[in-house]
Amino acid sequence: MQTETRHYAFTRNIPVEDGHDIVVAGGGPGGAAAAICAGRLGAKVLLIEQLGCLGGAGTSALVSAWSDMGDGERMIVGGLMREIIEEMHVRKAYKPNISTDEWRKKLHGGMGYNPEKLKLLLDELCAKAGVEVRFFTKVIDADVSAAGGRVNGVVVNNIEGHRYIKAKAFVDATGDAALSVLCGVKAREAGRDTKYIMAPTLCAVQAGIDGEVFKTRAQQAAVHKAIADGFFTQRDRHVPGIFRWGRDKAIMNAGHLFGTDALDCRSLSDGMAKGRKFVAEYTEFFRKYVKGCENMEYVATGALLGIRESRRIVGEYELNYADFTARRWFPDQIAVYNKSVDMHVHDCSDGQWERYTTQFLERDRTKAGEYYGIPYGILVPKGSVNLWVAGRCNSSDLRLHAAIRDQPACYMMGEAAGAAAVQSIRTGRPAAGLNTETLVETLRKNGAYLPQPSLSKTMTRGGCSVERE
Repeated sequence: MQTETRHYAFTRNIPVEDGHDIVVAGGGPGGAAAAICAGRLGAKVLLIEQLGCLGGAGTSALVSAWSDMGDGERMIVGGLMREIIEEMHVRKAYKPNISTDEWRKKLHGGMGYNPEKLKLLLDELCAKAGVEVRFFTKVIDADVSAAGGRVNGVVVNNIEGHRYIKAKAFVDATGDAALSVLCGVKAREAGRDTKYIMAPTLCAVQAGIDGEVFKTRAQQAAVHKAIADGFFTQRDRHVPGIFRWGRDKAIMNAGHLFGTDALDCRSLSDGMAKGRKFVAEYTEFFRKYVKGCENMEYVATGALLGIRESRRIVGEYELNYADFTARRWFPDQIAVYNKSVDMHVHDCSDGQWERYTTQFLERDRTKAGEYYGIPYGILVPKGSVNLWVAGRCNSSDLRLHAAIRDQPACYMMGEAAGAAAVQSIRTGRPAAGLNTETLVETLRKNGAYLPQPSLSKTMTRGGCSVERE
């Protein structure tokens, strides 16, 4: 039985704040990169973050691991992301004696990192770039011109109440496309536009691991053994596992929260409570079944769920699975990446496990020297004047999204969105009409690896519009 939704309308006079060139909503990988890049290019940037630190999934959600930075021959992740990776190495944020080949060269390599050191580094980078960061603040509404679709300002809320903030350009890095939807942008919603949805996970910091004994490859066999023994509450064979970042510390990514709707507050709330129970259960699993984890103890759980998908905008281009299989390059690509299609299991069935292992571990596995382009158009809502997105709310189809939702790709998208916003302000060209040749050249100057042999002044448009697994 459906209950009637009642609405309450209210009017309020709130302070107006002016003087910012760019407002970035969300301080995760995409938002932090957009703000830092735009600040370095001379823009006056306000970065809004609902929690008390930057880094998003990599810090607040404790998904503190990076992967797929090299293609087996060279490092393909460049720009600000490469700068962060290298600086984190200098600050000893990875496991002891780690080889630089893990990120500069290794195919499908990856490593855990200390999330506290990333928080501090992002604070420092923002301060040095002149970015104003406003923590504990959230965008709750947007003011968009009826004619032309220009975003004039956003309404934010924090301990000081409501405030209307004007700016010349805006970047939506909320992950959930929250600002874009407030601006009237069309978006795909996981679990609504398609029956498929990748479940989130609640990650945790673990201590007490014997790094001399623990072997990453031993984890999957241990999962199968524990399932056969009837150990788990949930018969989930897909366990991303432990990613070490210290001598005896790591992050644990385990326990899919199937049925969680990332766009429903009650569902998210239930997911957090259930996730904490899973963290305790998987801690006991590692102690019992995995050598080197006998004395493992979890220290903290994430303040956010590790959300894998919620909303994706419909943009000027929709990057799709056919682009992935063709390893397609674009003249307007703002990044290249080589992550395989990592679409997690949707339930505990044999069919989903077979689908995942066949797809991710075999059929869709990129090989040495292979990568695909990420075009500018996936950051631009259709017809956008002064709004961009960065991060996992980009315009991509179901499968391809499962490849580019990872943090390195989100950082690179964020850097491109920040540079594009600055270019738009200075040239007067709208987001959907930007000179992409100039944008690519700017990113190259800042260290991005963009090997496309020819450039174009106009973006690639179109792409797939059919959702299917």
